[in-house]
Amino acid sequence: MLSPSPTEVQAERITPAEAHALLEGADLLLNPAEVAQAVTRVAVEISAVLNAEHPLLLAVMRGGVVFAGQLLLQLRFPLEFDYVDVTRYGPATRGGKPEWRVDVSVNAVRGRTVLVVDDILDEGHTLACICDRLLEAGAKRVLTAVFADKQLPDEKPVVADFIGVKVPDRYVFGFGMDVRGLWRNLPAVYALRRDQLD
Repeated sequence: MLSPSPTEVQAERITPAEAHALLEGADLLLNPAEVAQAVTRVAVEISAVLNAEHPLLLAVMRGGVVFAGQLLLQLRFPLEFDYVDVTRYGPATRGGKPEWRVDVSVNAVRGRTVLVVDDILDEGHTLACICDRLLEAGAKRVLTAVFADKQLPDEKPVVADFIGVKVPDRYVFGFGMDVRGLWRNLPAVYALRRDQLD
C-alpha cells in the first residue's frame, strides 16, 4: 500500500468547513477577470518571443498546472508539453530543501529552448534549481514564466522572463497556488490574513 504524500496528509487534517472559513476570512487580491487579463497579456508576450521556435513548455507541478493550462490555450505556435515536479513546501507554509518527484528528461531538453511555467516566484530557489538542472541537461535556452511574482525585500537568485502579476509579501493562494494543500482550483487570488497563518 502506498503512503499518502505530505500534502495529502495535511489536506486530510482540514475539514471542508475549515477550508471555507480560510477562504471567507482571506483578502481578495485579484478577481477572475484580472487573472484572465494577466494570462492573456503573458501569452501575447511569450508569443512575440517564441513564435518562430518550437519550444518545450515545462509546467512545474503542482501549482504551475493551472497557469500552464490557461497559457496553452492562447499560444498559437507549435510546442511540446511536459512537466517536472519539484517542491520546497509540501504541506508547509515555508520552503525547505528541494524535493524532486519527477526530474528533467535529458533527451527531451538537450539542444532545446525550454519555457518553464510556474505559479509563483517566491524566494526563487525552486525555479533557480529547475533552470540550473535544465542547463546542465543541455538546454539551449531556458526562459521562465510565472503567474505571480512575490515582492520580497531580498534579491532573488532568478528573475522571471514573463510575469503575470506582482503580489505583496503575503501568503497567497488560488489559481494554482494552495493553502494547506487546498484551493488551487480558485479562479481568483487571495491572501491570508496574519491571524490565519500557522
